[in-house]
Amino acid sequence: MRLPQIQIHTTDAKLDLNISKPQQTIKQPKATQHIEQPAAILEIRTTKGVLKIDSSQARRDIGMIGPLESSANYAEKGKQENLQGMARRAREGRQMMVSAGKDQGRATIQNIAKQNHGPYRTPFNIKFVPSVGSVKIDYTPGTTDVNIQRREPIIDAKVNKPIHEYTPGKVTGTMIQRPDVDINVVI
Repeated sequence: MRLPQIQIHTTDAKLDLNISKPQQTIKQPKATQHIEQPAAILEIRTTKGVLKIDSSQARRDIGMIGPLESSANYAEKGKQENLQGMARRAREGRQMMVSAGKDQGRATIQNIAKQNHGPYRTPFNIKFVPSVGSVKIDYTPGTTDVNIQRREPIIDAKVNKPIHEYTPGKVTGTMIQRPDVDINVVI
């Protein structure tokens, strides 16, 4: 005895797919920037230094005297010499009057002559010309004040949005072979 058999035959479906890929472009434009740096404000104030040099005493020490002071010095010296001369003559006149009564007149005149014309000793010493400390210096230093005012930079930045273009892909299909199931019973 034979048993009936079932035979099943299948045919797969065949598809032809057309796939177009999606297209995507992304561009990022650079940010728009404007930067400006204002210059700092700089103020400088100075006062001048003052240097005073007084060399008048040193000039006097070496004999460099102005005409007015020189005339005054010579006038004073002449006045003193004149007074000393008058005093000497008065003294000599008294000596001669005292000795005139006596017989010593000639000896008195000789003594007076020796006093006036005898050897004089002049003091000898080292002298520093000009004298130490005769130049006087006075210095007042100057000042400098610096004032800097910092100024912040001006930054203007604008962020640009990205440019995004997207074309979606497509899939189209065509059925080349239809699926089929064939069932047979064989006895």
